[in-house]
Amino acid sequence: MVEMIIAEKPSVSEKIAKALAGKEIKKYKVGKVSYYELKYKGKKIFVVSAVGHLFTVTEKNKKGWAYPIFDVEWKPSFKVRKDALYTKEYYDVIEKVAKQSDSFVIGCDYDIEGEVIANRVLKFICGKTDAKRMKFSTTTAEDLLEAYDNAAIKTDKKMAEAGVTRHVMDWYWGINLSRALTLAIKNSEGGFKILSSGRVQGPTLRILYDKEKEIIKFISKPYWELNFEGEHKNNSLVGKHKEDKFWDEKLAKKAYGNVINEKKAEVIDVNTSQVKQNPPFPFDLTSLQTDAHSILGLNPKRTMEIAQDLYTKSYISYPRTSSQKLPFKIGFEKILKGLSKTFPNQTKILLSKTKLIPNEGPKQDSAHPAIYPTGMVPKTISGKNKDLYELICHRFFACFGDPATRETMKIVYDINKELFIGSGTRTVKKGWHILYGRFLRLKDEELPELVKGDVVKVKKINFETKETQPPKRYTQASIIKELEKKGLGTKATRATIVDSLFGRNYVEEKSMMVTELGMRTCETLLKYCPEILDEELTRNFEDEMNHILDGKKKGIIIEAEAQKFLTKALKHFKENEIKIGKKLGVAYKETLDKQSYVGECIKCKKGALRIRKGKFGFFISCDRYEEGCDATFKLPSSGLIRPVPGKLCDECKHPKVLLIKVRSRPNETCINLECPTKVIDPKILKEKRKCPKCSTELIIRKSLNGAFFACPSFPKCRHIEALVPKEPKVLKKKTK
Repeated sequence: MVEMIIAEKPSVSEKIAKALAGKEIKKYKVGKVSYYELKYKGKKIFVVSAVGHLFTVTEKNKKGWAYPIFDVEWKPSFKVRKDALYTKEYYDVIEKVAKQSDSFVIGCDYDIEGEVIANRVLKFICGKTDAKRMKFSTTTAEDLLEAYDNAAIKTDKKMAEAGVTRHVMDWYWGINLSRALTLAIKNSEGGFKILSSGRVQGPTLRILYDKEKEIIKFISKPYWELNFEGEHKNNSLVGKHKEDKFWDEKLAKKAYGNVINEKKAEVIDVNTSQVKQNPPFPFDLTSLQTDAHSILGLNPKRTMEIAQDLYTKSYISYPRTSSQKLPFKIGFEKILKGLSKTFPNQTKILLSKTKLIPNEGPKQDSAHPAIYPTGMVPKTISGKNKDLYELICHRFFACFGDPATRETMKIVYDINKELFIGSGTRTVKKGWHILYGRFLRLKDEELPELVKGDVVKVKKINFETKETQPPKRYTQASIIKELEKKGLGTKATRATIVDSLFGRNYVEEKSMMVTELGMRTCETLLKYCPEILDEELTRNFEDEMNHILDGKKKGIIIEAEAQKFLTKALKHFKENEIKIGKKLGVAYKETLDKQSYVGECIKCKKGALRIRKGKFGFFISCDRYEEGCDATFKLPSSGLIRPVPGKLCDECKHPKVLLIKVRSRPNETCINLECPTKVIDPKILKEKRKCPKCSTELIIRKSLNGAFFACPSFPKCRHIEALVPKEPKVLKKKTK
């Protein structure tokens, strides 16, 4: 009897194999893909791996760029997309091992996507309709072993059906709407400019569009504020007029006139109150993404990537969860002991408690608990990965902490019968605050000890004219929270949806400002195809797909409803295709012109420097090149380049751009490679270095980030070195 276990990712397949085999394990390699053979309780087992989705939805009988299209099929990803060619080796290995196996076990992540991956592999590669199912929330050896020993005898077919239906629905919306928008421009303007929309992307853009319209329509109103700065026993304090904002200038000036020459303020009331502050709830994915954004500056997609990496390395539990519950069975004490050497202060406090009871939130997830550290500590971790890991650990600690107590003091001052209010809040009992450490975002505003009847010295009276501000735009974190609140998308897809809005030039900047293209696209769809942006309708489809899980609805029925809806909606769109295309074409050009503008041409002084794409990648040139201006600047072949309009280099007065690279801090630099700030030390110019890979003498190349040594055999050899090598760390000997 031979059994095959199918994992979702290579790293997890290795962990499953090691958990079951101990030391007796054979590793085979086919190309770049590894799989494992072992014996467990006398049974021969192979462990293989997918690499995410090996199959994708695609058009069955391609008829060119037509719409609407609903005739779809599932095919291997490598047969559909060039960027998925690497998946063929994984497909081949599974197919080879499946022929040698008698039974099958699914070891993919226990969620909808994991179930879809497993279901497609079983059906199309293994020729099976079912298998045993491992269910685990961490990839520790202990949990994987338990998941195998207690595997369910069947996969969750309803979960698989819900997932397969979701993929088909997303394909229906994505392909048909994207084709409609793209063809509208092509058939009216003659250009081929790819635009996109989707089942959840459209309503998300609508939410951002509505906020933008709200900001545009906003009319500022003037108001006036009156406050004083004082001193009491060498302690500074401030007070604000009880009116807070004066909407009538005459009344504001009258109050100001009453106090401008006063030098004393009498304390007429002091009120102190205390509030108990309970510990925070454990992290679910949305709250993790929100806090990681506000505390660590990570966008939601990057947070998900790091969390997924921490999970596969067994440092945290499964992150794609909506739960705020921590079940006792995960072993609170065991986890704390595992973390005790890394976080001695927090774990010591918690391990001294007689009972460990977390403060749980109301949200539940039937598949996984809230996010928690497993107790396994990373040996080497740095940067944002370390920050996010420690944030998760400290949140876990804080959940078990005692309530904190915050005290607020409110003081009323009388200055010539004009009343002013001063207030401040401080922590009087830290409780769980100690456990949250550097991630706590609370401010203490201490006030001096004052009692009724005290007299305070007035040092300054401030009279300020201000204006009301428009509503704030969404951040990437707050829009994800809004999508969850509205029931749009899933916890696993919301970050990707938001990221796609940036990728299609519908939004820009951190504040998610909607571009001209985003505004026009939304306005056009609202006029000719409003149903596409209807969040209520999108939410109804979400609810129906959830009904597949409880057996109330069948996927094939939902797909038929979607086909009927899209056919009707897109008919009206096609009738107005030329009108739509003309509006979108103009908006597309305006948006790209704005996003490509770097600054005034420093050579001809008449044209504009713009980011362009050529045969060998992106570069910057003057838009008057046809009239003879040859101003050109190189750009790096990797990373993103964003203009910083209006910013010039202090040294050479060339425009600046922002370089954005994965896992690196964004770097603002000028486009001039000959800038004095990038001058190379003459000593380095005389250095002779050889390429360690091909023994060729290295040459010095220049880039926006500065100069570096590079192999002249590029692109065959891509070896590069910094001009000044990093000094090796010297380990100091411990002294007794």
